[in-house]
Amino acid sequence: MMLLHHLATELPNVLPVEAPLPDPVKNGLDTVVSWVKYIAYIVCGLGIIIAGGMMAIGQRRGEGGEHAARLGWVLAACIVIGAATALVDALK
Repeated sequence: MMLLHHLATELPNVLPVEAPLPDPVKNGLDTVVSWVKYIAYIVCGLGIIIAGGMMAIGQRRGEGGEHAARLGWVLAACIVIGAATALVDALK
């Protein structure tokens, strides 16, 4: 019994510690990456809309094939941007 009392009196008094604040550089980088990602998504959407509009106008002039190739490049860019943002999100 004496041994338990002695051990209990020898325990250190540990005070609770607040959790550390997040790193402001990491938060700033996450914010910049998020903004760039959403701006890229908006540009991709606008690119698809513009390419579709040009296809509709070019159809009357007989230039549909050129605009279809442009739409293919826009869609390829959307795939690259989507893959890049998924990779960046996975590495966060």
